[in-house]
Amino acid sequence: MADLSLLQEDLPEDADGFGVDDCSSESDVIVVPSALDFVSQDDMLTPLGRLDKYAASENVFNRQMVARSLLDTLREVCDDERDCIAVLERISRLADDSEPTVRAELMEQVPHIALFCQENRPAIPYAFSKYLLPIVVRYLADQNNQVRKTSQAALLALLEQELIERFDVETKVCPVLVELTAPDSNDDVKTEAVAIMCKMAPMVGKDITERLILPRFCEMCCDCRMFHVRKVCAANFGDICSVVGQQATEEMLLPRFFQLCSDNVWGVRKACAECFMAVSCATCQEIRRTKLSALFINLISDPSRWVRQAAFQSLGPFISTFANPSSSGQYFKEENKSSEDTSVEDKNRTRDEEVPEDAQIRPEDVPTDPTVSNSSVKLEGAPDPDISAESPRKPPGDSSLPCPLSSEPHQEAASNEDDKKPGTCRSASRLEVGSSAQDSAPLDQELYNSFHFWRTPLPEIDLDVELEQGSGNKLGPEGLEGMPEATSPASANITMATRKELEEMIENLEPHIDDPDVKAQVDVLAAALRASSLDACDEVSEATRRAPQDELPGCRLDHGTSGPLTSEAVENMESALRYIHDDSDSGTSGGFSPDEERRAKVQDVVPQALLDQYLSMTDPSRAQTVDTEIAKHCAYSLPGVALTLGRQNWHCLRETYETLASDMQWKVRRTLAFSIHELAVILGDQLTAADLVPIFNGFLKDLDEVRIGVLKHLHDFLKLLHIDKRREYLYQLQEFLVTDNSRNWRFRAELAEQLILLLELYSPRDIYDYLRPIALNLCADKVSSVRWISYKLVGEMVRKLHRAAPPTFGVDLIRELVESFGRCPRWSGRQAFVFVCQTVIEDECLPMDQFAVHLMPHLLTLANDRVPNVRVLLAKTLRQTLLEKEYFLTSASCHQEAVEQTIMALQMDRDSDVKYFASIHPASTKISEDAMSTASSTY
Repeated sequence: MADLSLLQEDLPEDADGFGVDDCSSESDVIVVPSALDFVSQDDMLTPLGRLDKYAASENVFNRQMVARSLLDTLREVCDDERDCIAVLERISRLADDSEPTVRAELMEQVPHIALFCQENRPAIPYAFSKYLLPIVVRYLADQNNQVRKTSQAALLALLEQELIERFDVETKVCPVLVELTAPDSNDDVKTEAVAIMCKMAPMVGKDITERLILPRFCEMCCDCRMFHVRKVCAANFGDICSVVGQQATEEMLLPRFFQLCSDNVWGVRKACAECFMAVSCATCQEIRRTKLSALFINLISDPSRWVRQAAFQSLGPFISTFANPSSSGQYFKEENKSSEDTSVEDKNRTRDEEVPEDAQIRPEDVPTDPTVSNSSVKLEGAPDPDISAESPRKPPGDSSLPCPLSSEPHQEAASNEDDKKPGTCRSASRLEVGSSAQDSAPLDQELYNSFHFWRTPLPEIDLDVELEQGSGNKLGPEGLEGMPEATSPASANITMATRKELEEMIENLEPHIDDPDVKAQVDVLAAALRASSLDACDEVSEATRRAPQDELPGCRLDHGTSGPLTSEAVENMESALRYIHDDSDSGTSGGFSPDEERRAKVQDVVPQALLDQYLSMTDPSRAQTVDTEIAKHCAYSLPGVALTLGRQNWHCLRETYETLASDMQWKVRRTLAFSIHELAVILGDQLTAADLVPIFNGFLKDLDEVRIGVLKHLHDFLKLLHIDKRREYLYQLQEFLVTDNSRNWRFRAELAEQLILLLELYSPRDIYDYLRPIALNLCADKVSSVRWISYKLVGEMVRKLHRAAPPTFGVDLIRELVESFGRCPRWSGRQAFVFVCQTVIEDECLPMDQFAVHLMPHLLTLANDRVPNVRVLLAKTLRQTLLEKEYFLTSASCHQEAVEQTIMALQMDRDSDVKYFASIHPASTKISEDAMSTASSTY
């Protein structure tokens, strides 16, 4: 409070000419009164007296100073509870100040005062709740913008520090915020209040948010008058969804989100696109696939370029929300047998036939027969936690039969008619085989699965038809309608149904042929139609040759059997699935046309329309119509998309990745270079060697901005390669020493760091032949930071080569260190030798007895070096590092005697610094700090 006296405006001395030179006619002495002469008046006042004096001042600056000094005043009177309460009461009066700057200054101090009250709660209980919180809440509706902003920041700070009781949040804070968002509230206040509600939701928790905030938030999402309010709601939609959880999101928030995504203001739609991933994470897999995917496609095709730009930036993250490792594929398992009992190999063999979860058959969709008994064997995909948590297990009387169907991006238009057929289903994720042959019956059609829709399927995968032929019984009267004649071959039925399906899809897509994406789809479907027409006979004959008895061996169920499918049936089914996948995944090696290659990009992990849009991000036209850096966003999210699709669907992304790797913008290639090691982990060693290694080699020859991404994770990538492939890069490591800019010393420092990690990947012979020259080169670098890392590299190299059997490489390396550095004609080389020895001692890279034999004699000879810097470092190393080792403290050998003689000689050196470091106690200074200062001062 002493500073407050300097701001007094009504001092009596002002009238007498205070501050004016008092010059006497009889004397030339100038008397200048000091402001300190008037401080004593305030020193005589109590803290409360000073507070009252300046709080009542008409000077605005005095009242601002009072607000700033409130915390100091509280600390002075904290021992007296009555004085503390008196200060808090004066804060309440100061809060009514008419000057906005005073109120804003007061609000900035409230979080600090609240923390003080919390720490001194026994002395001033309920001080914050009674005196401070009402001020914060009242200022949320203040007329001055600055006061409102400071009160909002104070409220969030108090909530973050958990200084507001839960009861106060429910009774004092939330009701006020809800009132401020009323329809008749001020527009600016309403917008700010909605923003505060959204920001405080993660801090107050799910219960309060659902009861007090969520209803009003839903109302604000539909505010027809203020688009600013809707924009704030859209920007914070993801945070609210993550707080309230899946059920509230799907029941209350998703309808509002759909409205916001179709808002007539592009800023609202853009905010929805930016938070789409967070909203998707709060929903189940079925809604994510069936509803959110179509909604996102609308945002990608939005008329506003800014909305499309935000949508494409969120496309990769949104696709990543479909990742579900637990449902990586279909596999057979017996009932009452856990999925963990199934081997990983079996899962991988059938992973390629995974079907989307949204296509599961519900009990009400399939007519059931009361006579159907419990299933004994299931063909199912691993359960999705989102789906399995909500969907109860089907009753014993329900049996789900799969009926694969093409899942082209625009298949919805062609599937309406199929939905009307009782016996038709799009796809399924579970096959339950009845215990009796009378419990099974054929479906009316069996179309293609979503991955191989363009090929005529082989009978080996037509499990339902084969079971029907073996049983000859019906699922029900509905299942018999529309069935082909019994004498017709199954493959002929499939071919006819497929042609009809393709024709319908082409007809539905014709009106939209102007769209390039639609035109490409039409071309694909037309090619598939021609292929199914021309090759139907060949496929049937091939199928007959592969299965002469027109059935899967081991899959035929007798009328009286109720046991599980035999292992032979399982193996035949899996081999058929693998055959088709391998055949279709062969790409250009199988002589596929460009149209067929495009069709190979179909998968069933994520909606195909989303993947098609993601793959189009590399189209040059996108850079002109959407965003010039859209390729960079594609490259940034590609590892997440690859992880979501799985390595079995890498063929969908291969061409896109190669396009990005050859992009003209170095920022795009740099992004890929920094993530190629993560992609290698996702793809595995075989795909990495085939597809990533060539791109990795290209990055090695790219610009330094791209090479640094590869270099930073060089060890992470090379450890994934086969030993023979890994050795090929030994010849290229030398190239990292050459950079576009010789001053880019951080590049060489990173190389030294990576070489330390690479020592574990190569044999002692490879280390000595290839890594040793690079390490010795870096030890002589012009930059001290590079040299320091290189000394550690050489030390680790000595350790590894010495432990090798036989240790000849280690002895040769030590000999080269002595010749190249210990006897170097340049003093900097000899100093580097001392540094290497210091590192070897500190990290114990060599046993001390071996160090005393191979390195110490050459180290001690430097005591007579003509350069003082070398002798200074030698004194530090001997005194502070070597003599700390127990071997030289307890051993009464000739080595200890030689060290002591050398130290005595250094203590009598003509250089004062050498004397100092040779005489001090080892623990009095830190060798690394002193050595670093020596190294940096010598270059």
